[in-house]
Amino acid sequence: MWNLPNQLTLLRIGMIPVFVILYYLPWGWSHVASAAIFGLAALTDWVDGYLARKMGLETPFGAFLDPVADKLIVIVALIMLLQANATIWFALPTVVIIGREVVISALREWMAERDLREEVAVSMIGKVKTWVQMAAIVFLLLAGKTFGAFAVIGYLGLYASAGLALWSMWVYLKQAWPEMRGDKDSESESTGD
Repeated sequence: MWNLPNQLTLLRIGMIPVFVILYYLPWGWSHVASAAIFGLAALTDWVDGYLARKMGLETPFGAFLDPVADKLIVIVALIMLLQANATIWFALPTVVIIGREVVISALREWMAERDLREEVAVSMIGKVKTWVQMAAIVFLLLAGKTFGAFAVIGYLGLYASAGLALWSMWVYLKQAWPEMRGDKDSESESTGD
């Protein structure tokens, strides 16, 4: 359970308070330091997954903790950035992204209770969404309080990740829809089972 990929995931969670403290320090370079910590945390997300697969170190604990770590750091960052960018244009994609995380987490828990967790397993679109939103957050953190090129790239990435969040949510809900309707017979017929 305490293998290197899981330790990296725990490190990512441990970086959250460091990230928050750096972000709120009254120093001119705090936005760059918080972006660096967030970027390092995002990198550990890729590294721990790669190592777990490559070295055969996948564990149930890691499978649980990795998405929790991702969601925690992204949601914390979005809330902090929303405070600094308190406009409808920032609030809309933020609400979409956080709302999607709540819906999909609840859906996965509900499907797991029915031994159907694999029906809503993480897909490639979900992974792309995570990477786009993490990159967008890094650019928004680097932008600080200025609205320059980094801010524009960050906003575009935020809206792209909100679009991917809605798309992936629709895909997951579509996969779970037969179970939600209680329509197992039609699902069996459509899949040829």
